[in-house]
Amino acid sequence: MAGHDPRQAEFLGQEDFVQLVTPAGERIPSPGFDPWVADVTDEQLASLYEDLSVVRRIDIEATALQRQGELGLWPPLLGQEAAQIGSARALRSDDFVFTSYRENAVAYCRGVKITDLLRVWRGTSHGGWNPYDVGMAVPAVVIGAQTLHATGYALGCAKDGVDSVAVAYFGDGATSQGDVNEAMVFAATFKAPVVFFCQNNQWAISEPVTLQAKAHISERAPGFGIPSLRVDGNDVLAVMAATRVALDRARNGDGPTFIEAVTYRMGPHTTSDDPTRYRDRDELEQWAAKDPISRLGALLDSKGLLTDELTARVKARADEVARELRAGCLALTAPDPLTIFDNVYATPHRGLDRQRSQYAAYLAMFDGGAE
Repeated sequence: MAGHDPRQAEFLGQEDFVQLVTPAGERIPSPGFDPWVADVTDEQLASLYEDLSVVRRIDIEATALQRQGELGLWPPLLGQEAAQIGSARALRSDDFVFTSYRENAVAYCRGVKITDLLRVWRGTSHGGWNPYDVGMAVPAVVIGAQTLHATGYALGCAKDGVDSVAVAYFGDGATSQGDVNEAMVFAATFKAPVVFFCQNNQWAISEPVTLQAKAHISERAPGFGIPSLRVDGNDVLAVMAATRVALDRARNGDGPTFIEAVTYRMGPHTTSDDPTRYRDRDELEQWAAKDPISRLGALLDSKGLLTDELTARVKARADEVARELRAGCLALTAPDPLTIFDNVYATPHRGLDRQRSQYAAYLAMFDGGAE
């Protein structure tokens, strides 16, 4: 096919686990994947380090806001920053992203406003942002549903004759859902330009991934006729390389790719969860040694790039974003009750108008009683 890159074939079954930067920050060669990140400059590595650090600060601040009663709930992404940043920074602006509820780093990369990340969790919005402004749908809480949405969008891209790609993010547990498997059937059958990006963070709410996956999750996709990659999800450079391979396949008409990013959820499933009740401290310490930020920091340091100036700049940016996040959260106001009917249907209809009228009359009863 015109424009097909022969480097695509190098990943198929050649490397069981893609890693370009070790936990100690050592850059290791990979003939099949090095070409895909050969253009990443030292300045871009430093920018990725800033992304990782800022997103972690967003997560820490949002968790604190929830603990202080300012948010109803928050799904932490602590430890999964590289999987999200590395993949999201590989996308074009005309690609479209469909995520679950934990991909706040992806939202940050797509340009979602900081305060908009919190609207749903503070209960002031059903969504948080206009998907078409940033090329990213609002989070799907129904596990795995977004994979069908992504596949449908990708089929639309193919019908329109454009080379935009849809990306579906989901967790390891979602691969047991029918929606995910059905999406892969459709994607494989019609060669949809979609990337299935699974963040295997090792745990559901209280059960390990080994309960439902007796082999690598990446081994499931080939059964649907979809090539797969298994990548070190704490290695931002390896994730970027793998995602670029998958995107290139999709743009050239070669269909879907499945990526399993092996990472770890360092915090709770959500702030309503207590992982100390079911996780071993030794396991947590083992994964802490693979931290994505310290790993990239070690690589930068080995290159003489982790200067005091860079460290200060990153900290200043993280502090600025944290202040903006907190101020924006506290400034959010409760919406008018009748806005619950807004944006439900593309075209208003009499049934919805009737419900709105009845609800308005119901609310008026309380206003009258207060008088």
